Parts: sequence; C-alpha cells; structure tokens
Amino acid sequence: IIVPSPDRVEPRCKHFGTCGGCQWQHIAYERQATLREEILQSQLTRIAHLPDMSVEPTLVASDPWNYRNHVQLHLDDGRPGFIAADGRGVVPIAECHIMHPLLWDAFSALEIDFPDLERLSLRAGIATGERMLILETAGHTAPGVEVDLPISCVLLMADGSPVTYVGDSYVTETLAGRSLRISAASFFQVHTSQTEQLLAVVEKYANPQEDDVLLDLYCGVGTFGLYLSDKVAQVIGIDSSEPAIEDARFNAEGMANLRYLRGSAEKVLPSIEEAIDLVILDPPRQGVSKEALAALSSLAPSRVVYVSCDPATLARDTGRMIQAGYELLGVQPVDMFPQTYHIEAVALLRPSSQ
Repeated sequence: IIVPSPDRVEPRCKHFGTCGGCQWQHIAYERQATLREEILQSQLTRIAHLPDMSVEPTLVASDPWNYRNHVQLHLDDGRPGFIAADGRGVVPIAECHIMHPLLWDAFSALEIDFPDLERLSLRAGIATGERMLILETAGHTAPGVEVDLPISCVLLMADGSPVTYVGDSYVTETLAGRSLRISAASFFQVHTSQTEQLLAVVEKYANPQEDDVLLDLYCGVGTFGLYLSDKVAQVIGIDSSEPAIEDARFNAEGMANLRYLRGSAEKVLPSIEEAIDLVILDPPRQGVSKEALAALSSLAPSRVVYVSCDPATLARDTGRMIQAGYELLGVQPVDMFPQTYHIEAVALLRPSSQ
C-alpha cells in the first residue's frame, strides 16, 4: 500500500487476512454499503443486461459487529476455526468479532478431544437466549460429550438426521413477534435483527392482498410465508429439506391457511394446481435452475419477490425471467453480512404486460 484509501480502516481482528470468516474488515462500514450497491449494479449490467436499473441504497445494520447467530467451524488438530482465506486448511481462532456473544461464550468453553470430529456448528436464538452445539463426524463413531453450559447438543448423522445428546434438537427464535423453531439442519438467516428489515422489504415489494395465494418457494422454516400469512388467503410453502419442512409445519400449527410440500422446486412446481398470485423465493447461493424458473413462469404470478444472497445468480435468474416476459422493477440490498463480501438483496419482478 503506497497511499491508503480514505475508506481503509484498521481491522479489529488479529486473524483478518488469513481467516476466511471476513473479507471486508479493512473497509469503513459506510463504504461497505455503497460497494454492495455498486457490485449489484455491475452484475445486473453485465449479466442481466440492465444498465439503467438503479439499485436502492443499502439498508445497513445498526451494529455491524457480533451479529452472527450461526457459525460453522472446522477442525485443525482439534482446534476449531474457519476455512482459511485462500481456501487451504483451517485457521484456528482465538477471537471473533462477528459471532454473537451467545456463540462466543460457548465457543470459548469448548474442549475437543475426538479425532473423527470433522465439523461443528454453534447456533443461537438471539431473542430467546437458547443455544445449540451441532457436531458432525467423519466416521460412524459417536463422540462422548460433557456439558457444563445451558446448551443443547446434537450429533448430525451423515443422512442429516439428528441424535440429541442434551436438550433439544432445535433452538427457538422470536422474529416479528412470532416464535420459530429452527432445527439443527434447517436454514435460517444469520443476522436476526437485520431479518426484521428484510421482512419489511419483502412485504413492501410483495404488496400482499387478502385474496392472494402466496407461493413461498425455498421456504425454509417458513419465515416469509408465516410473516405474511394473516395478509393473504393462502400460503403454499415448498422446500427440499425435510427438517425445514417439519419446522415450518410446527411453526404453522393451528393456522389453517398454510400448507407445506417437501421436494425440489423442479418436481413440485408443476404439480401446483392453485392459481398463484404472489411468489416469494429465497433460493440457496446457486440460485434457481432453468427448469424451476420455467415452471415458475408457467404459473404466471402477478408479483415475484426474489430474495438473493448472490448478485451473480440473482442477475442470471432475473435475465431469464425477463426472457419469460417479466420486468425488474426494484432491487433493495439489505446488509445481512457486515464485514464480509456476501450481498443480500430483494428484487421485485412483474409481468411486463401488467
């Protein structure tokens, strides 16, 4: 560095640069926000061929540190850490400034003596204070566990089924006034307080109507569909994960207008018989397959709200939706991953003839 950028700051963490957990600690947080907008704009221009599509200012986190409610750690000679920044090996950590204190306290108490332990995860319900330790082994031998903290402990088998050592096989989180069960193998957003902002953006773009049939695609534990369930006539949730669908059904217990289907989007979408008005989709980082997008387009929803954690696949899938007769009306980044280069954004698409 000959002359540092005015946006360069001193990283908080001594592991920064070697640990792959963060990539942007050396960038002032205000600049991180505008970089997210520029990257989104660049991908929409280059991949979706939408140079004139403006991106809204990033909705930033009130505190961009100590926010993660879920971390996955690998082992280096029994010492837990993150995959190295260059992808080679594991960096054991002695500090972490993005883990929530509930997780860091549990991490600090770990003592590991089990050679076959391959990975471990820590998860917390930030509003409830519940914590869970999730173990994954390379072999078939189950580790012995001694627990002195108030924490659930679960072993995830190779097929994803949980074996509960202590406590429960899930944590409970409270989001927008609703209680959610989140099992060891289920997906949930890693930044609880920012998920509240994410929900607000989704609702604004979705503009739910009381007679709408809402399709919640890649629904996870049911976060979006449950949030909007009292504003629409019916919610149909689809996810390929059995634990997530079980959680969604548990979270929707007693609510007559929610229905959940397990299976891949490609297989389940063609079986939908209802007239779909509104779609919310939150796919994994690889985005949506061509087959699933074709099946989705054939349902002809009047609004599609796409929640993405990868600008490149968002731009690719937006381009395909445009070819299928839709237009992109808005893109709103929400910073779910401060200090990292991961970018969450919400996009609104409608039929171009509407």
